[in-house]
Amino acid sequence: MAHLLSDIIDILDRLAPPSLAEEWDNSGLQLGDLSWSVSKIWIALDPTLAVVEAACDRKIDLLVTHHPLIFRPLKSIEFHTPLGAVIQKATRHNLAIFAAHTNLDSVTGGLNDILARRLGLKNLMPLATGGQIKDLISGDSGPGIGRVGRLDKATELKTLTRSIKKKMGLRTIKFAGDPDLLIKKAAVCTGSGSSLLAQFFDSGAQVYISGDMRYHDARDIEAANRGVIDIGHFASECFVGQDLAVKLRNQFDKSGIDVAVEACEIEKDPFEVL
Repeated sequence: MAHLLSDIIDILDRLAPPSLAEEWDNSGLQLGDLSWSVSKIWIALDPTLAVVEAACDRKIDLLVTHHPLIFRPLKSIEFHTPLGAVIQKATRHNLAIFAAHTNLDSVTGGLNDILARRLGLKNLMPLATGGQIKDLISGDSGPGIGRVGRLDKATELKTLTRSIKKKMGLRTIKFAGDPDLLIKKAAVCTGSGSSLLAQFFDSGAQVYISGDMRYHDARDIEAANRGVIDIGHFASECFVGQDLAVKLRNQFDKSGIDVAVEACEIEKDPFEVL
């Protein structure tokens, strides 16, 4: 049974309130019409052309992604460009595209909570809060970018890195800092964590676990006698499809909405390791 796109977006906005998105972000409806009918939903990390083509082939009505299709205002849409090709393909097939980005990172139970718990952290608190997010926090924990938590027992940095690599099934992982540094408290941030270095230093955590860490960030962390573990951007967020699909199905069941929801299974890390 098909439902209006506007009804589906209402539920997505309850799962990840738009008010939690960062000011620079562009979460929300990227392409489509609120009056379109939706009977099949796909969830992916990125709205790449390969993902959009596969969604169109499978007659998906709504593609929900973590990373937005459009980050900055467009001056033109040329169909020979990667972005233009995605817009052309999706429009021709009436495929709506919706992004839940930093609001899904920040919300309680969102991507940062999931990653932190997968890594075995307890007593979680937001790494960074501010503006509207700060106003929404109640109790000892709540929404915010990143998380800070404690390990069950103190672990050396190198040992923790090996444990994370095995736990997350990673082929490669990078770390910087004293290999023997004892870690009791860790900070995590899904995606790119470089912008929250100041908050990491203020958090009292001994290690920062994130992706896309830069050379000079690693040097600064090393000089502060802290540690950093770079698990990669893709690995830190690729579970979004499975998690959000489960949450959406649960909400649909409660609301009596009969719409099929599946996680996209064709995505892979763009980086290859030789």
